[in-house]
Amino acid sequence: MQPTRRDLGKLVAAAGAVTLFAPNVARAAAQKLIVVGGGPGGATLAKYAAKDSGGAIDVTLVEQNPLHTTCFFSNLYLGGFWDLDKLSHGYDAMRAHGVDVIHQRAKAVESGKVILADGSTLVADRVVVAPGIDFKFDLYDGYDEHVAATRIPHAYKAGPQTQLLKKQVEAMPEGGTFIICPPPNPFRCPPGPYERVSMVASIMKQKNPSGKILILDAKDKHSKMALFQEAWERHTPGMVEFVPAEFTGGGIASVDAKAMTVTTLDDETFEGDVINMIPAQKAGKVAIDSGLTGDGDWAPVDPVTMESTLVKGVHVLGDACANGDMPKSGFSANSQAKVVANQVRAAMGVGKAFPPRFRNTCWSLLAEDDGVKVGADYKSGKDKITKTEGFISQVGESADIRAATASEAVGWYEAISRDAWG
Repeated sequence: MQPTRRDLGKLVAAAGAVTLFAPNVARAAAQKLIVVGGGPGGATLAKYAAKDSGGAIDVTLVEQNPLHTTCFFSNLYLGGFWDLDKLSHGYDAMRAHGVDVIHQRAKAVESGKVILADGSTLVADRVVVAPGIDFKFDLYDGYDEHVAATRIPHAYKAGPQTQLLKKQVEAMPEGGTFIICPPPNPFRCPPGPYERVSMVASIMKQKNPSGKILILDAKDKHSKMALFQEAWERHTPGMVEFVPAEFTGGGIASVDAKAMTVTTLDDETFEGDVINMIPAQKAGKVAIDSGLTGDGDWAPVDPVTMESTLVKGVHVLGDACANGDMPKSGFSANSQAKVVANQVRAAMGVGKAFPPRFRNTCWSLLAEDDGVKVGADYKSGKDKITKTEGFISQVGESADIRAATASEAVGWYEAISRDAWG
């Protein structure tokens, strides 16, 4: 039977309906992004990628721990200014932004997939890795993860070790010695060990004024050096002694947890009542195990997209990447996350990529109502992220300026906490 004019009309209408409907089906099939690591970099990126994509990207955050305790500002807990709870952040708000949160360890990443510790595999169009740092324990005789967790903490991943270190400082004998061993560059939060000295000094000034603090450094100079030294002489004169790399042979060779001693690379041994050994650092384990660092300690990335130069389709940000002139800090990770969120959305066909601009500021508390800062702006250079201009607090600033800087630091912490985990 030949189709009637009416039948042909129905077929054309049906074909038209299919033609109009098919692209909508394609647009509704959201692409998948997996973010490994829920610190200030990973959490910020997951949140922005989800909320700014209008549902066009399904975002999954893989983070082993149900709470993230920030390493930045954890020295304020050591100094008795903040509670540890103030530094801890959960992921409920992340889910409210449409992010699927999986509390499991990522074992490895590849182009287009993440392998979890239980052996299961998550498939994605793009992967972002923000695993933070791990430590090069193999450089030091007698120092390993067990010693760090039980006797000589590094406390450079905030949490139980931070609590242990504070208890040790508060239990120091009168006139005792606190030894801190800052690591070689590059490492997380360059001013961190020296702010820690200021916070420990503030406790000892109250409870152990005859005690001593000995800095056995792997460097001859450090971040905000003049500002810290001025503060130590002003607030706790005679308490702090800085021993540069020139006199340590470049740092620490060994640790004896039983004798409570550290031996420098030039074979001089020092005994302390409390030892805060901060090891040399490298990218988080999942980055290294996934081949993202190659033969080095940090993951090389494209300075525009922060995509790995070794594994296509995988971006690395925050402390784990070789990030050019930018320091490894919470502010840097947050800044990089917003750039990568934009670049990833564009790579997935959702929105336009804009020229990257990065920023960082690091605040340090020297004493109550006495804060200093250093920071800079950055852009993507030919081969690395490049500093364009910077600023730093000045020696001899007034008490009003220092108090305002300390207050500004607290305001920033509250802002970045909302930005990343709120």
